Amino acid sequence: MSDSSQSLTLLAPVAGLVVPLAAVPDPVFAGLALGEGIALDPLGECLHAPCDGEVVQCARTHHALTLKTDAEVELLLHLGLDTVALQGQGIEPLVGVGDRVRAGDPLCRFDADALARGASALITPLVITEAAGWRLLPSARAEGERVACGDPLLVLIPAGVESAEESATGPLAERCLTLALAAGLHARPAARLRAIAREHGVGLTLQQEPATDGAESPSASAESLSALMNLGLTQGTALRLTARGDNAEAALDAAEVLLTTPEAEEHAAPPPQAVPGEALGEALGEGELAGLVASPGLALGPLVAYRPPLPAVPHDGAGEAVEAPRLNAALARVAEALDAAEAQARRQGQEAEAEIFAAHGAWLADPDLLAAAQERIRAGRGAGQAWREALDAEAARLEATGNALLAARVADLRDLQRRVMAELSDAAEPGLPDIPEGALLVAEELTPSELVAVAARRPAGLCLAGGGTTSHVAILARARGIPCLVALGPALLAAVDGSPGERAILDAERGRLVPAPSEAQRAEVAERIEARRREADAARAAAFGPAITRDGREVEVCANIGGAEEARLAAEVGADGVGLLRSEFLFLARDSAPDEATQRGEYQAALDALGGKPVIIRTLDIGADKQLPYLRLPAVPNPALGVRGARLWASHPELLETQLRALLGVTPLDTLHIMLPMVSEAGELRRVRERLEAIASELGLAARPRLGAMIEVPSAALCAASLAAEADFLSIGTNDLTQYTLAMDREDPALTARADVLHPAVLRLIQATVDGAAGRCPVGVCGAAASDALAAPLLVALGVDELSVEPARVPAVKAVLRRLDAAALAAELPELLTLDDATAVRERLNAWLARADATPDTTTTTTLERC
Repeated sequence: MSDSSQSLTLLAPVAGLVVPLAAVPDPVFAGLALGEGIALDPLGECLHAPCDGEVVQCARTHHALTLKTDAEVELLLHLGLDTVALQGQGIEPLVGVGDRVRAGDPLCRFDADALARGASALITPLVITEAAGWRLLPSARAEGERVACGDPLLVLIPAGVESAEESATGPLAERCLTLALAAGLHARPAARLRAIAREHGVGLTLQQEPATDGAESPSASAESLSALMNLGLTQGTALRLTARGDNAEAALDAAEVLLTTPEAEEHAAPPPQAVPGEALGEALGEGELAGLVASPGLALGPLVAYRPPLPAVPHDGAGEAVEAPRLNAALARVAEALDAAEAQARRQGQEAEAEIFAAHGAWLADPDLLAAAQERIRAGRGAGQAWREALDAEAARLEATGNALLAARVADLRDLQRRVMAELSDAAEPGLPDIPEGALLVAEELTPSELVAVAARRPAGLCLAGGGTTSHVAILARARGIPCLVALGPALLAAVDGSPGERAILDAERGRLVPAPSEAQRAEVAERIEARRREADAARAAAFGPAITRDGREVEVCANIGGAEEARLAAEVGADGVGLLRSEFLFLARDSAPDEATQRGEYQAALDALGGKPVIIRTLDIGADKQLPYLRLPAVPNPALGVRGARLWASHPELLETQLRALLGVTPLDTLHIMLPMVSEAGELRRVRERLEAIASELGLAARPRLGAMIEVPSAALCAASLAAEADFLSIGTNDLTQYTLAMDREDPALTARADVLHPAVLRLIQATVDGAAGRCPVGVCGAAASDALAAPLLVALGVDELSVEPARVPAVKAVLRRLDAAALAAELPELLTLDDATAVRERLNAWLARADATPDTTTTTTLERC
């Protein structure tokens, strides 16, 4: 490193190919959670010092070390990705903590082959974790450029100096919109907003539109999750977004999609209660406590208190020069742990959990929180105490807003507080208390990481004095199926102290905790729990068999998935195949479209996971609510009626060409089904089949995949006969079909309740599709209606051959269909289709199912809603 008052230059620590940090396949590095920098895909087997400095930290597993320069700049060199799991194998350290090194000195040798076999990648980031008053200039190195060891790589300048490149501020763009997120701007969308700003290299500011009196509204930078959340923005708020930079418009496009698209209903909260107990419909019994239902269910077990102390940290510090680097190092270690937890959650298909870890990682890097802690370090606090006080203050600020959504984020702050303090504590981390399996865990609050830890002990339920139904803990409890009540109040902790070991009743359906139930109450609840357990066990045990209705109709129950990991989950729960693989997951969150090899590898993995069962892969479905940063579609007044789905191929044939070649590269082709979205006429399907045939002939393939079309627009449903003459199968996308039939935007929160698939007009189009395809090709349903408690039986009665649902719902849906007399319900269709609206259909259908011996409403509805 050359050191002057004007610049600091970092040298390449190894020969290799340049990889921008944003392109590193690891969200901690790519999201700049640890700091700015660059990465190299190494071509050598020895890391060298990029500058003069002192080794201040070496990982126990030798995969990472930190250097500090004389200018107090700290640099992290991280050899490969996920190399911590190798426990040092294949890495030979050549320096230790306290060693002084000169630029070019060897730091460690490594066996590239050994690392390549055990790590996810050899890509080696060089990150500035502490800039100490210096700023990093944009790198002059191009992606993929080859550099030699010792070549100049990065340049820093004093923070007060402006470079020639930065003197041009770039174009300014603004966008006005209305926030559509039902839970407001909470941690996860705030984290995504920050990622958008960084991905596009822009400064992004969000401000609530001024009040009618013209008063100035507060604004916040996307860099600070705390600042964004403290705006207290709720659904329906009018916002102004401002972006500055060369990619300002692209950044605003992505931000607009994020903020105006209602969040998915996966693991959605139960209907809200304003206050605990209001939904009971009956008075509380003596000693009973009322709470809010965060995760529905019923549980019986002993009350066990969970009161973990915070890790012990020194109150006073040894000065800023010592404590600031300690805090930065602790933050870096926690960020790496969060990244690993997120990656593991995604591998296990736990998307809700993965998103929460990602949000925590973004919040950990919040500059406002770091600045607050640094201020306390300068006041003499130790690093751990400074972090504790900074997060105490932020938690108090969130609680003082009176906003339940913001207050629900306090548990997330407590999680980050505990994690970082544990890194800075010399005392042993206290283990989990003795939590017997089947206990009802009682706590003031739980953090998300605590819930993940205690869930491994298999508690029967959770009882929290505080918290809210929209907290991340509530989301995790719902995802795991753990009954949970929150907001039970201070009396909860007194109840557990007064009834140690007592078997209590947690009724997370009526919102009550019964700390000391009578024997009769316990027996009644135990019987209900046992009946549900037998029902669920029977459904799972029978999940691998066919779903045959009582009148002898066999219906395939397949899975809707987003990638190969979920394909494995689908196979494990007994899915008859994949009814929808959304291929757009490969195209999103990238700077360019995936190449043929990348796509083929993912498609092949999905086919392999299903072991010969059919897999329907939908071709790229982009437009309207889903946009790509590298595929700017023209702005139109109504994107839902614009270029999307199959219409995209006319203007971007190269995308279809690459995807078809990737699909034709998998084996065996007889299990592959290709499905085109947003088809409105047979000609669109015919042109794709012609191109598919031409490519297959060019490749010399003997087999051909099946080709089908989605029925999402009324024209396709009304012309189902002509489509079925061209298609090998049809699949109804009920979400879009409902939207286009009723002229109700599926993204408009005000219309969500009215956009009902059970509207007679939508049902008639589904019937028209089935009638048009009769004798020509099978018809499936891959929309949300396939797992709707009332819609699923009705779809089968209408003649649908296959239902595709989320993997976890497969066993319960099959169980429901086995109890259905489809012919008897079909006899009711003429009357149902003449009703006035969806409400009338639901009422009549509910009444019919309640009377039917085969599928009483209480069984059908409960089974589907619990799974």
